[in-house]
Amino acid sequence: MDAAPGRGGRAVGRLRHGGCGDRRFADADSDYVFRGFTQTGEKPAIQGGIEFEAGNGFYAGTWGSSISWLSDSDPAVSSQVELDGYFGYRGALSDAVGFDVGAIHYRYPGSYPAGFDRADTWEAYAGIEAAGFGLRYAYALTDLFGIPGSDGSGYLEASYGLDFAGRWTLGLHVGRQYVSGPTGQDYTDRRVSLGLALPQAFALELAWTDVNLHEADSRAFVSLTKSF
Repeated sequence: MDAAPGRGGRAVGRLRHGGCGDRRFADADSDYVFRGFTQTGEKPAIQGGIEFEAGNGFYAGTWGSSISWLSDSDPAVSSQVELDGYFGYRGALSDAVGFDVGAIHYRYPGSYPAGFDRADTWEAYAGIEAAGFGLRYAYALTDLFGIPGSDGSGYLEASYGLDFAGRWTLGLHVGRQYVSGPTGQDYTDRRVSLGLALPQAFALELAWTDVNLHEADSRAFVSLTKSF
């Protein structure tokens, strides 16, 4: 099952799962978009991750990306990297239905000015998948990416993936971000992607994403991924 904790859609979910051992990947993106919003000021990002599966359903991994959204919001912030760590358990309810539960920590190392609300966040997540359809919910155990009083926020997403013509993949996604607290604003993001498997374990993906907020623009971006 390809359930994903979400940042970039990213840490979990960019890897195919099953069996025992570790999986690695690195990719270059024309933009790093998470839940509909650019994390790099619409500039390219370099990303990579590794995941270990114990063979009994338990897994753990780490994922990282270049970012700029924190320093873009305040030049006194030095953080230019996101480092995620996650762990969980995957299993099957039947031959056709799989599930995934776990937790992820989003970390943004760097120096911050006094009084700055740091974006480090813990989320717990649970997902289910059948016949290419997926449904997943993430619950914020801490303030959500630096928004004061936003612990208890949630992100609900539905997805569909279709492999066709041998090497092509169509992906559809819609997500609803619920933000707790007096300053939070709920919103919906949508994404359509088309992927192509290339020789030597490379993959190319073109994606379009949109958010139903006036201040957010729709955007397209491309990713090139290498699995090891």
